Amino acid sequence: MRTLKPVRQAERLEVILERLSEKGDVGVTELANELGASPATVRRDLRLLEEQRLLARTHGGAVAHGVLYELPLRYRSTRHSEEKRRIAAAAAERVSEGMVVGLTGGTTTTEVARALSDRRRLTIVTNSLSIAAELAVRPNLKLVVTGGVARPESYELIGPLAEGILAGLNLDLAIVGVDGISVDAGLTTHHEAEAHTNRALIDRSARALVVADASKIGHAAFARICEAAHVDELITDANAPAAELDELRGVGISVAIV
Repeated sequence: MRTLKPVRQAERLEVILERLSEKGDVGVTELANELGASPATVRRDLRLLEEQRLLARTHGGAVAHGVLYELPLRYRSTRHSEEKRRIAAAAAERVSEGMVVGLTGGTTTTEVARALSDRRRLTIVTNSLSIAAELAVRPNLKLVVTGGVARPESYELIGPLAEGILAGLNLDLAIVGVDGISVDAGLTTHHEAEAHTNRALIDRSARALVVADASKIGHAAFARICEAAHVDELITDANAPAAELDELRGVGISVAIV
């Protein structure tokens, strides 16, 4: 197991939830050693997560509250942050004045939204509450937010209401965040309804661009969004496995490494 040495609270909470997802339970002592934090600090972190109903504390540690197969979005923002900013900057270069751009939810697409926030004469279509919050105060942009049912883990609006809105729109470019991408599994995410809504966004777009850091390449999550061949371009970072990228190129995807 790779030992992490985070110091910020958000990073500590992320590691705690990751360990719960991997093992189902954690101990205060082992977490304190891994995190480089005091047992008292770890107990405070566990208390905070328990208040948010993400775990149940036990004597000397905690156990998972339900199934922690996916980190809530608010605890994923620190992962691969520098790579995500580079990927987002490259994606923003693909966007020109006057375009209608669709953005799915996710931490990398949120970085794309930030990179586009000062542009003019753009229309942004999104089902992401996080992205909507970032862009709603930008009078230089036209923001279209789908309806739908809010999914707490990803802050995305999903389901028939969201898909009904998308069915009436035509987009120039869909910029898609994923939890996994490979030739065999295609584009994947953790939740089946989220996958269906993201597919609807891709279907209404002239081009599809996937933004994904190396940790997503070659991996498969629970629900398929679409086949890899539906993607026009992938932007990832230099840590992505070369063999997987070659396979993706083999089905016609243009791959950019930043």
